[in-house]
Amino acid sequence: MRDPKDIIKRPIITEKTSDLMASENKYTFAVDRRANKIEIKNAVKELFNVEVEKVNIMNVRPKRRRVGRYEGKKPGYKKAIVKLVPGNTIELFEV
Repeated sequence: MRDPKDIIKRPIITEKTSDLMASENKYTFAVDRRANKIEIKNAVKELFNVEVEKVNIMNVRPKRRRVGRYEGKKPGYKKAIVKLVPGNTIELFEV
């Protein structure tokens, strides 16, 4: 079994994810590309000491970027939206 800190890389905090946190108790993380839903669920349970109800995952495709005549790509990543059981919150996000 892999270390939970290797599975969950960082939280994704945007306006849309902040609304999801407030209204639906859903938290968004960038995760390891090889991780599956079960590994993500167990990692969130272990790291934040909360009960997870549901996990949705998606692959974010790399985006093309240009500066003048030079072209490159921003890297793609895997994103997980984790819904917690009512009554649980992650204190890291409390602002």
